[in-house]
Formats: sequence, structure tokens, C-alpha cells
Amino acid sequence: MNQRVGTDSSPLRFAACESASIPLFATFIGARRRAPPARTHRQIGSQLVGRRILAAMGGLDSSSMETDLDRPNIEEYLTTETIREVPKKLHLSDLLDISPTLTEAAGAIVDDSFTRCFKSNSPEPWNWNIYLFPLWCLGVVVRYGILFPASFSWLVSLSNLISCMFCRVGVLALGWIVFFAAFLPVHFLIRGHDKWRRKIERKLVEMMCSVFVASWTGVIKYHGPRPSRRPQQVFVANHTSMIDFIILEQMTAFAVIMQKHPGWVGFIQKTILESVGCIWFNRTESKDREVVATKIREHTQGVDNNPLLIFPEGTCVNNHYTVMFKKGAFELGCAVCPVAIKYNKIFVDAFWNSKKQSFTTHLAQLMTSWAVVCDVWYLEPQYIRPGEIPIEFAERVRDMISVRAGLKKVPWDGYLKYFRPSPKLTERKQQIFAESVLKRLEEK
Repeated sequence: MNQRVGTDSSPLRFAACESASIPLFATFIGARRRAPPARTHRQIGSQLVGRRILAAMGGLDSSSMETDLDRPNIEEYLTTETIREVPKKLHLSDLLDISPTLTEAAGAIVDDSFTRCFKSNSPEPWNWNIYLFPLWCLGVVVRYGILFPASFSWLVSLSNLISCMFCRVGVLALGWIVFFAAFLPVHFLIRGHDKWRRKIERKLVEMMCSVFVASWTGVIKYHGPRPSRRPQQVFVANHTSMIDFIILEQMTAFAVIMQKHPGWVGFIQKTILESVGCIWFNRTESKDREVVATKIREHTQGVDNNPLLIFPEGTCVNNHYTVMFKKGAFELGCAVCPVAIKYNKIFVDAFWNSKKQSFTTHLAQLMTSWAVVCDVWYLEPQYIRPGEIPIEFAERVRDMISVRAGLKKVPWDGYLKYFRPSPKLTERKQQIFAESVLKRLEEK
């Protein structure tokens, strides 16, 4: 036994060449380790006996077990503290506390409250049932085959409501025919009587908006006193779709602040809606903002001008949230009349996602639904308080609208939907992140 141990004492031969082999192992494990401690004959002998017993029980070759003793053990080159060190668990907080930037990024991934403001919420499926699916198929046939092209509807005229049997498309087409037949002569022939001309044009616009609402089978409930025309006042409302203006316009002819649109919507803006004093702008043009601000101040001073309607969010939100209000409507020094609009999504989602669908497609979606159900609340006029700045005034009015319509407030600027963050902001974020990483590494 002693002779075999002395013959196979490979650790002694290994220790002789440790000066050449240790750097190689040190490179492998990532740091220079000290030389292995010499093993005693008793340790080697007990290890060999144990391996022979295992070989006899498992049918292993004893010679191969003896040869294994010549192979170096990397653990012998590790310090005792390194071997006993228990690896720590990596927690998410260890990664996130390095910088608030990472915290913000993780928060955006987990809960993106900005993107949620502009997403259409799909209705809960109810028709995947052996009993309800046939009824749903029948409803599709009725909505697209009967209601949309040939069903009962209401046609709104100047004097009263007349029950007529028309299709939804027919109601819209007939409404345009009646409107242009009356609007064109009034607009071009009655030039010397501006007061009468504006009054008739106002009624015609209200009539046409009522025709639009009728084409959706709109069920609109108005709460509160009807708006009146008087100077030094402006109406503000939350914004879900362009139909917000149509729904409010059928009750009272407002002069609205609106983004310029192409196509047939732009044609209506230039030829018809300008007659009621509407103001157009392009959000990408900085000069338009100055011109619009001047026109707004002039409009609010006029006695005979139509009430001014502003959507201070500046973009369409999905009627679950309210984004930050622009302060332009709240620094005019006049009364601000809040208007809360809430849609019931039982039949159709009235949110217009202008990035994914045109307004024509949006109207077709409304016209092929059962109905558009909406509630409108005219709230009490509000005035800026002593010591209150326009931003605080805007937030107070937003609180009123959000509470009345049951909407959630989010601290986001709606214009971020159309613009990318500036390079300066991106570079500043990168600089803050780099400084926090360097500071954390210095602490380590």
C-alpha cells in the first residue's frame, strides 16, 4: 500500500511544476490563486480505498480510478474563504436601485400609463356560446344588411322631428342635399344682412350635426342648462373623437378650435364651419399657435360671436383617462365653462384612433353599430382664483371634468403622441444614467 501510494503520489510531481501550471489555471478561473496544499499519505490512501470500494460495487475499473488521482483539482487552488462563500441571490431591486432611469424604464414596461390613454379597449367577448352565437350572427346581418343600408331612422329638419323611413346612408345623403340647397343661397346671396345670414347658417349647421347623430342612432342625454351666447366665456371639454364637436354642435352652434384635416373633412372646415367662427391650426407650425392665441382673445371679446369651444387636451383620448390640459384657455381672464363627455361602450367604442384609421372609417364603424350612447354634462362656470396661476386653474377644471365623467387623471402631455422626445432630453437622460453608474462603481 505504501509503495503504491509512493508510486502514484502525483501531487508531489504536480507540485514540482506548479510554477508553470498555476498561471494557466489562474487565467481560467479569472484570478491568480495560491498553490495547492500538499496532501498527506493518509488522505491519499483513504481517497484511493474509497474509490476502490465504489469501483467494486459499481463495476468500475479500478485502474481508471487510480489514474484520476493524477488529475489536478481546481478547487484546491481556491482559497478557503472562496469555497465557503455562498453565492448571493440577485434581486430585481439590486438592479433597479442603481439609477432612477432604470426604475422609470422598468415602470414603463410594467405599467405604461401613457400608451394606455390612446388604445382602443376591445369589448369583452360574449358571443362565443352555442346559444348566443346564432343571435350575434343575426345581429351582424341586421346591422350591416338592414340598419346600415335600409332601415328606419329619424330625419331632423329645421322645424321639428319628422319620422321617416330612410336608411342611415340615406339620412346622411338627404341631409347633405337639404343642407347645401339652403346653405349655398344663404351664404352667397344674403351679403348685406350679416346678422340674419349668421343666424340661418348657425341653424343649418346645427341641423346637419343632428343628421350625423341620427345616422348613428345616437342616444344623447344632456345634463345642465343649455349654453348661451355671451362674451367673456369659453367652453372646455374632454376629447374622445371628432364626433364630440358634432354632439355638442347639435345643441348649440359652437366656434371650435380644431386641427386642420385633409380630404372631405378639410373641405367642410373651409367652406362650412368657418361660417360659425371656427378657428383652425396646425400643431406642427409654431407660428399658428401665436395666430390662434390672438384670434381666441378677439373672439371672446365679441358680443355676437358664437360660444368658443376648446378641447384643451389637444388630442383624442380613449375616454378612460384625461391627459394634461393646455393652459391657453385658462389665461384669457374670462369664465371657463367645463363640459364633461362620457360614452357608453355597450354598443360601440367612440374613441377615434387617428393613427390607425381615417375619420371616414371611424364614421362607418359608428354607422354599422346599434347605437352611440353618450352623456353630456354642462358644469358651472369657473373663474381663476386670487393667487392661482393658469396651470393650477387648468388642473382644477380637469379635476371637475374627470370626477363628473368618471375618468382617471394621468400626468402626461397629449402632444407626446405626435412628437418624439428632443435629442437634448435624451442626452440628458443618458448623462444622468452614466453618472449614477460611475458613482455606484466607485462605492463598490
